[in-house]
Amino acid sequence: MNRSQFRFLGFGVGLRRPHYTRVIDNHSAVDWFEVVSENFMVTGGRPLQVLERVRARCPIVLHGVSMSLGSVDPLNQEYLWRLRDLARRFEPAWISDHLCWTGVGGKNLHDLLPLPYTQEAVTWVARRIRQVQETLERPILIENVSSYLTFVHSTLSEWDFLGAVADEADCGILLDINNIYVSAFNHGFAPERYIESVPAERVVQYHLAGHSDYGSHLLDTHDRPVCAKVWSLYEQAVRRFGDVSTSVEWDDNIPEFATLEATAGEARARYESAAQSAGDARCHRV
Repeated sequence: MNRSQFRFLGFGVGLRRPHYTRVIDNHSAVDWFEVVSENFMVTGGRPLQVLERVRARCPIVLHGVSMSLGSVDPLNQEYLWRLRDLARRFEPAWISDHLCWTGVGGKNLHDLLPLPYTQEAVTWVARRIRQVQETLERPILIENVSSYLTFVHSTLSEWDFLGAVADEADCGILLDINNIYVSAFNHGFAPERYIESVPAERVVQYHLAGHSDYGSHLLDTHDRPVCAKVWSLYEQAVRRFGDVSTSVEWDDNIPEFATLEATAGEARARYESAAQSAGDARCHRV
């Protein structure tokens, strides 16, 4: 994988059902849309009609929630073939899913469950990602998930685990800035160290989202605005990683589309400011 294979898309949002009519009837101020793969892995109907109109206007990215890369169950080949067919039809800029497991024994738990951070898990998941990439005939991105527990058998930090899997699988990284902050709060590590430790050549996309604060822990709910501390981490990531596409996730208490457009616009403004400051710092060092 070479990051130059993935063009910079700019600033996008998730395509969600309440906004279908607004999106297809009006040109939006966002550059691209992130699409939940499973919502469009169907044989017909309005979702595919909407996606055809959106894709005719701007780039899309397919983002899945059911690949279950970390499970010990066999990979679901039928799922992968359907995903490959969807990608062939709509030509997304890339495909992504989560570095997690979602079920076992043929049962889908409908949650993104964390893995133990061990070399054994690195080897297992990387092999499965390579198999996925062979089936899809393209590299994929893996996303760091938020978590609420740790495993006593873990021997690696989360960021070292993420980087090791991406390197061994030769895939990209979708760096979820909100998930970094949530997990850092829940487990007591420094989120800034996470961003400074991820392999820069692997990072292709950012996620921004909101979370719920329960005092003792944070919950990744995607139901409110991006908080100030996540914005600050995003600016740090921009200064380190450079030209990386950004998307905003909002999956519950979904507001009017104008709110998502405004959030993508704020991401653009913060990105440009952070990139400018990083460029000024480099010039000063020279």
